[in-house]
Amino acid sequence: MTVMSIGKAWEEAVAFVARERSLLFPVALLFVALPGLILQEMTPPELAGWTMNKGAMPDVPVSFWLSMLIGVILIWFGSLALFALALRPGISVGEALRLSLSRLPVLLGTAAAVLGLLFVILIVGAIVVVAFSMVAKPAGAALTMLLAVGLGGVMLFGSVRLLLLNPVVIDGNEGVVASLRHSWTLTRGHFWRLLGFLLVLTLLSAIVGSAAQVIFGLIGRLVAGADGARLTGGVAAAAVSTVVQVYMLVMLARLYRQAETR
Repeated sequence: MTVMSIGKAWEEAVAFVARERSLLFPVALLFVALPGLILQEMTPPELAGWTMNKGAMPDVPVSFWLSMLIGVILIWFGSLALFALALRPGISVGEALRLSLSRLPVLLGTAAAVLGLLFVILIVGAIVVVAFSMVAKPAGAALTMLLAVGLGGVMLFGSVRLLLLNPVVIDGNEGVVASLRHSWTLTRGHFWRLLGFLLVLTLLSAIVGSAAQVIFGLIGRLVAGADGARLTGGVAAAAVSTVVQVYMLVMLARLYRQAETR
């Protein structure tokens, strides 16, 4: 099994970002931060309230879901371009964007395959729950809870085992199934290490982003009231989170190189 060092990946990422920041951050801001910020501003208030309070899902225009899909695809496109810059020293931004565009269909195919598998698992689980509910309602309720917990566990496990999927897609010429298999193989034996890495970076991004949103939101409120606070805080949070994401993506690129080395 290949040794995977988070510390070494961090040192290499810090040095690489310091050297290539003029290439990385414009791409990250344009194709990662900006689409996310636009989607945030487009989110209907009733949908934002539903995500906090649950209950009945509000009626949201189809145009919003289409915009969300386009925004997610743009973010994936930008992420692939960042991985191209991190994995191929000397490549230009234009070359990275063209490479990202050519490999984007493979990444979309892997996403469709994973979502399809999760949908099949959900359907099978729902059939089992309905069957047990017809016999005994308490058993059906218990199985529903177990299904939700189990599906969450499967999603967490799969997301960690496929954490190196993007660098696999952008660095090679494999198809959908081969890319999924390759990524799964590279993370074998490194689940807990990668899970810890993912949790730490996610927590760090949330803390730093929230702090920036509060601080700059207060400044925006003093200048332009409630609307200024929301917009200024959102922009600051997106910018800070993007910086964290750039370091995370470069670290993943370095971890991928470590895993690829035999």
